[in-house]
Amino acid sequence: MSATPTSPFSPSSLPSLTAVVTTLRAAGCVFAEDEARLLVSAAETPAELTDMVSRRAAGQPLEHVVGWAEFHGLRIAVDTGVFVPRRRTEFLVRQATALIHQTPAGRPVVVDLCCGSGALGAALLATAHAPVELYASDIDPAAVACARRNVAAGGTVLEGDLFDPLPDDLRGRIDILLANVPYVPTEEVPLLPSEAREHEPLVALDGGADGLDVLRRVTARAPDWLAPGGHLLFETSERQVPGAVGTVRGAGLAPRVVTSEEWDATVIVAQLRGARLGPVALTPDPRGR
Repeated sequence: MSATPTSPFSPSSLPSLTAVVTTLRAAGCVFAEDEARLLVSAAETPAELTDMVSRRAAGQPLEHVVGWAEFHGLRIAVDTGVFVPRRRTEFLVRQATALIHQTPAGRPVVVDLCCGSGALGAALLATAHAPVELYASDIDPAAVACARRNVAAGGTVLEGDLFDPLPDDLRGRIDILLANVPYVPTEEVPLLPSEAREHEPLVALDGGADGLDVLRRVTARAPDWLAPGGHLLFETSERQVPGAVGTVRGAGLAPRVVTSEEWDATVIVAQLRGARLGPVALTPDPRGR
């Protein structure tokens, strides 16, 4: 974002970059200079730039204003009202990619529950360097429409609650089950930054009283859908690890916790006990921890 922006309209009609920075800074944007450059490069007309700056100054997430988010080296389309993929979730993608590379020969079946914009599935398709049979689902129609654009012809995106819309013939065949479930405790949702609580769907944020309600629903049904030796992967907070690990073990899955200070991320990788896959070496913390 530090590159000099290229504008599709004449410099004489372009609002001063300094003026845009001043407006954003006054609105509390910490990275006002970088955001101003991005908005100038994204706008196609002076009127559009003025509108985009106004929306950002009013508190809309930058990703909703420009219509995309950078994730795992990709430009992911993010429509207004759709959950914005977090950069820390790239660490979850790294773990899933490592497992794909160690799946026995064949076309791994990957399912992305609570897929949101489809960022995880799109990233896996781009980095797996192997054929993948990808399915994704979300209960939010806006997210589903967005995910279908991001996944394009590389996978199937379905609308519905968790496993409900998946084809029944996937039972017992899923090698990698991604579940980027909401895990913010209900009472902490009002404490989230306004960009999240006012502009992202509550269903993508609120994880119930202790933040683990949706995870419990996923783990309760995961053993029926996973292939022998298949893996369930999800992100959680550090303080929720004991509860999340207990939930996974209660469903008959064997969990391991992987953390990264670099990404400020905690991921739990849970394997369905079976004969097909043995222990695997997950992608390490980028800083060697």
